Amino acid sequence: MKTKSPEIKKTWYKEMSVYQIWPRSFCDGNGDGIGDLEGVLSKLDYIKSLNVDAIWFSPLYPSPNADYGYDISDYKNISSDYGTLELFKKVVEEAHKRDLKIIMDLVINHTSDEHEWFKKGREDKNSPYHNYYFWRKGRGKKPPNNWKSVFEGGAWEYDGNLDEYYLHVFAKKQADLNMDNPAVREEVKSIMRFWLDLGVDGFREDVITYISKREGLPNGFPLPIGTGIEHYTNGPKVHDYLAEFRRDVLDRYDCFTVGEAPGMTPKLAKSFIAEGESKVLDLMFHFQHMAADCILTDWIRLPFSLKKMKKAFSRWQREMFGVAWNALYLENHDHPRIIDRYGSRKYRVESGKMLAAMYLCQSGTPFVYQGQEIGMTNIELDSLDKFKDVITFNNYRLFKKLHLSDERILRITNRCSRENARTPMQWSGGKNAGFSTGEPWFYVNPNYTEINVEAAEKDADSILNFYRKALKFRKENELVIYGDYKEHYKESRKLYVYERKYNGKRLLVICSFTEKPVRFITPDGFNLKKGKLVLQNYKNVSDSNVFLTRPYETRVYLFED
Repeated sequence: MKTKSPEIKKTWYKEMSVYQIWPRSFCDGNGDGIGDLEGVLSKLDYIKSLNVDAIWFSPLYPSPNADYGYDISDYKNISSDYGTLELFKKVVEEAHKRDLKIIMDLVINHTSDEHEWFKKGREDKNSPYHNYYFWRKGRGKKPPNNWKSVFEGGAWEYDGNLDEYYLHVFAKKQADLNMDNPAVREEVKSIMRFWLDLGVDGFREDVITYISKREGLPNGFPLPIGTGIEHYTNGPKVHDYLAEFRRDVLDRYDCFTVGEAPGMTPKLAKSFIAEGESKVLDLMFHFQHMAADCILTDWIRLPFSLKKMKKAFSRWQREMFGVAWNALYLENHDHPRIIDRYGSRKYRVESGKMLAAMYLCQSGTPFVYQGQEIGMTNIELDSLDKFKDVITFNNYRLFKKLHLSDERILRITNRCSRENARTPMQWSGGKNAGFSTGEPWFYVNPNYTEINVEAAEKDADSILNFYRKALKFRKENELVIYGDYKEHYKESRKLYVYERKYNGKRLLVICSFTEKPVRFITPDGFNLKKGKLVLQNYKNVSDSNVFLTRPYETRVYLFED
C-alpha cells in the first residue's frame, strides 16, 4: 500500500544544489596569481556540468583582506583583485543563460575599518556615522567590558584621538555595526536592493545571528576565546531586524536567504526558518555535524565519532521535516578538507564518494565547495610563517601561552587550519595546477599532479563524475528532495544507514566509515534483490541481503512499491 508523505511547500530553492566559490583561489584569468571573475567566466560550463543550479560567491567586494573579503570597505562594488562591476554583471548574465542562479555573501555584522562609514565616524564624534558602530569610553584604563574577539585578543580597540574604544567581535579591522541604529538598517536594505536589482538571486548572510547586541553591552562569562558571546548570539532584536529586511526588501524579489549561525540548534533554527509568517530566513547553516572530531572549534581535535556525526544529521533531518528546510554541506571556506577529517587519505576516492552519497541523499539544499568535487585534501606546509590567516595567527598566540612548541603548533595548524580549504583549485597537472600562469597568491597543494579536474574528467570512476551522477539523481527524483527520513543501526560506530520515503518510493543509503570489513544485514522491509542500485563506489556489487562491506563502501538503492 502506498503511503503519502506530509505535504511540504515546494519551491525552487529547495530543489537546487549550490556550488560555492571562494574567488581568490578558484581560477585566475589575468595571470596575476589571484583568482578572479574572468576565471569564473571561463569555468561556467564546468560548473553547469556538475548538475548544480546556483553559485554562491564568498565576498567579491573591495576589501583590505584582513579576513580575505569578510572585511568590506565598499558594499556596492567589486574588488579590483577580482574585476569590475561590469564584469560581474557579465558573469550574472552568462550564469543566468545557463540557468545558474547567483548568490552573494552578505556581511553586515561588521565592516572594514577602511569603510567610509567607519573613517567618517572615527574622524568626528559628532558625525552621524559615529553611531554606525559601537564606540564607548573605557573603564579607567580598561576596555568598556571584558568581551574577547573570536579572531584576535580583546574585542575592543582603543583610539587615542577620540579617547574611545570601538567593538570588533572578529578581527581588529572588522568593526561591528550598530544594527540598533535605524540608519544602519536602511543602509543594509539599500545594499540588498542594489545587488538584487543587478540580478542576484539571494544572499548567504555571514554570522547573521550576531547582529543584535544586548543593551548596555554587559560583561560576559569568562572564556578562553569569545567571552561575551552570550550577549550577541541570537541577540534580543535579531528576529525583528531580519523580519524588517524581509518585509521591506526580500519579499519583493524572487530570492532566497541562507544564514550562517554559530551555536545553532534545531529548536532555535525553527524560530528563524520555520514555514509561516514568522519566517525571517529560508535556510540556516549550522555547525553541529562538523563537530564529530572536535570540540568548540576545529582546532581542538578529538578522535572522529561517527555516532556524534549521525546524531547531528539525524536530529536536523527529523526536526526540520515538514517544518523548515535544511542546508546540507560538508566543506566550505572555514573548515579543513572533509576527506582528511571524516574520510581517509588512503582510500581517498572511495571515502570521497561515500561522503558525497551520505549527505547528498538527505533532505535539504546541498552546497558543494570548490575542490570538494575532485577530492582535494589538506596541504602540509613546513613553516608557520607560510600561513596567512588571521585565525592561524591568533591560535598561535594562544598555543604559545600554553607553552606549546612551534613544531607541535605547526602539526596542529596543518591539520586544523581553514587555509587547507583555501589552496588554489587544482584544474590540471600543469604549471600551478592550471590555476594561474603567474605566481599563485598561496601555495598549491603538491598533490595537484594526481588530483585535478583534467585527470578526473578522463576517469569515468572519478569522484568528480560520482558527484555529477549523485547531483543528477537528486535533481531527477523528488524522493531525495522531499522524502522523509529514518535512520537504521543508530548504535553502529562504523555504519551510517538511513532510508528516505516519498509517494510510494523508498531509498536506502548505506555508508561505511571504516576500512575494516563490517557485516551488513539489510534492514527489515527491504530486499536488495528488488531494489535498483543507483549509486555505488565499487564495481561487482552482489544483491545479497547480507554482505561484508569494503573500505568506505557506499550503496544507494531505489525501491518502487
